[in-house]
Amino acid sequence: MTSNSEKRIKTLELWAAKMRRNVVDVCMQRGGYAGQGVALSDFGACLYFDEMRPDGKGWYHDRFVNSNGHDTIINFAAMAEMGIYTMEELRTMGADGSPIDQSPIEGARGFEITSGSLGTGVSQAAGIALGERKRGTDKRIYCLLSDGELHEGSVWEAFMFAAHHKLSNFMIVIDNNDLGATGKTSDVLAVEPVKEKLEAFGFHARQINGNSIPEILDAFAEAKTIKDKPYGLVADTKIFAGIKVYRDAIPFAHFVGANGRWDTGYLEWKPGWQEIQDTIRKLEVELAAMP
Repeated sequence: MTSNSEKRIKTLELWAAKMRRNVVDVCMQRGGYAGQGVALSDFGACLYFDEMRPDGKGWYHDRFVNSNGHDTIINFAAMAEMGIYTMEELRTMGADGSPIDQSPIEGARGFEITSGSLGTGVSQAAGIALGERKRGTDKRIYCLLSDGELHEGSVWEAFMFAAHHKLSNFMIVIDNNDLGATGKTSDVLAVEPVKEKLEAFGFHARQINGNSIPEILDAFAEAKTIKDKPYGLVADTKIFAGIKVYRDAIPFAHFVGANGRWDTGYLEWKPGWQEIQDTIRKLEVELAAMP
């Protein structure tokens, strides 16, 4: 007999696979941050399709701030599945005159802030969390940031602010992939041990495999039990996790061009596209067989 948890996880695996398909579809057009988008699809699926509460008006009661512009392709990938954007719109990302920016601005559908000014999103998200508490709401505020953003001093100021105000409605998720625009985060400026540093700054912190849906769900559940502290999740992710042919071809890539090239390797888009389509079909069959 299939348990509710098994079906829940399988459903989220399917959402994540569809998000990966959307990421690849967009990046095949003019290039993009495909590795990050593919890797973060597990987190995005759990957040958008399980964790955040609907507001009954076509959006969410809770609020999500994506600080890192490189990662906002997961917002678009999820919102395409929700019908907020069409794939036809998203395929124009980065084109001259397109309203779809690789680093979206405040006011774009589904975005709380202007993403991509690295290090500023956490401060804004912490302010939103304090504001919601002062209003007396039960909204939870989620903020995604990259490990590279930990190089910014404003991030640590925001951590102190969140801990000082005991923002238990505030959860940060660090995409800990050891990747920056100019090389490995650990080579440019080491940030580890991240979990211990968050604890020292007054967070309740946890480190997980960021490509494990059960671990992500467990962390979300734990965060809601923590009182008088913000919650810091260090999610260890791997570039292109979930599409093996891409992961094997380019295990380290900040940006992949439409021609599939990056200075650490080259990938052909078509095999990975076929792999994720096969994964989706397999998951749909498995899910349909569950009671």
